[in-house]
Amino acid sequence: MNRALLFTLLSFFLTIFSHAAYAQEVQITHGPYIQALGENEATIVWTTDSNAVSWVEVAPAGDDSFYASERPRYYQTANGNRVVGTLHKIKIQGLKKGTEYRYRIFSKAVLSYEGHRVLYGNVASSNVYSKKPLRFSTLDKDKKSVSFLMLNDIHSRVEDLKNLAGNVTYGKTDLVFFNGDMVSSMNDETQFFSGFMDDAVSMFAGEVPVYYCRGNHETRGKFSVNFPEYFPTNTGKLYYSFRQGPVYFIVLDGGEDKPDSDIEYSGLAQFDAYRSEQQQWLKELIETDDFKTAKYKMVLIHIPPAGSTWHGPNDIRNKFLPVLNGQGVTAMLCGHLHRYEYLKPEQGLYDFPIIINAHNTALEVVADENSLSISRKNTGGETLEKLTF
Repeated sequence: MNRALLFTLLSFFLTIFSHAAYAQEVQITHGPYIQALGENEATIVWTTDSNAVSWVEVAPAGDDSFYASERPRYYQTANGNRVVGTLHKIKIQGLKKGTEYRYRIFSKAVLSYEGHRVLYGNVASSNVYSKKPLRFSTLDKDKKSVSFLMLNDIHSRVEDLKNLAGNVTYGKTDLVFFNGDMVSSMNDETQFFSGFMDDAVSMFAGEVPVYYCRGNHETRGKFSVNFPEYFPTNTGKLYYSFRQGPVYFIVLDGGEDKPDSDIEYSGLAQFDAYRSEQQQWLKELIETDDFKTAKYKMVLIHIPPAGSTWHGPNDIRNKFLPVLNGQGVTAMLCGHLHRYEYLKPEQGLYDFPIIINAHNTALEVVADENSLSISRKNTGGETLEKLTF
């Protein structure tokens, strides 16, 4: 045998054996959870402990076997390439509105990737055999009613999270809002997941979509720049909107509460310009048919635009409220203060109520064609107050 060929074969087998010795296994470490749910699409997010190429298989709702027939595969791609990495975000498109689907996730380990020569390892996946497949239902603006939960300022208190969201169930709760400061800073991926998201996944987030409204504490720490990658939205920004049933939701990002030049931000803040960007987006949004025709219009933002003379609330008040006034906003839901307040409309400032939720209560909201009710509940599940609009 040619010595060069022998050397090449030997190197190839050594590569295989060396990778097989320490890198065959891939594990799903976090997730999956549902993001950017719309009428015709959904994004499934999860992570693995090593590089992998991933996909989602989707089946219609039903009691038949998940593999009663071949199921379509959806991959994460970028400019024609399937993405290899540890963060997996698979967008599923072409769905029907108001329709239930079952899904299963897969990650195939990538042990070596040189040119177009790829060495694969094992495959990790969610279980569809000993338990029912995960599922989700697409949004539907014609749905007659909607139910959602909002909580905020958890700051990694996972027991409070469990108690406040313990009743969230698929088929009963349409969606959940995390209205900011779920952790005290965004230093790394581990803090983000252990602080709240792992528990949300174990309770409901694999089937009930979570929509994130960023708080000022999520702007802090080196992971704060990467954090939005884990919560994709329909705008590609941390401000976005969508409609479910009779409710139109606007999610705004208030940024930080002090001036950009404050020493606490170490020269890395530019939130004034960011809020001006949102102001222009908001002006265009209120002209859309979906917004105008919705019976209820709910605005979510972490920092309330009232009750404070700090720079952040002032800038929010000056840029957002003039656009929202006169548009029939039902209510604005906020957090940040760690205490409950109900602010009635104030002539000349805002013509809708502002509800500031405490750090240890949750708001359960139910809306139909007749009314919208907001129940404030504590960690014991006791209703402290109920508002009707």
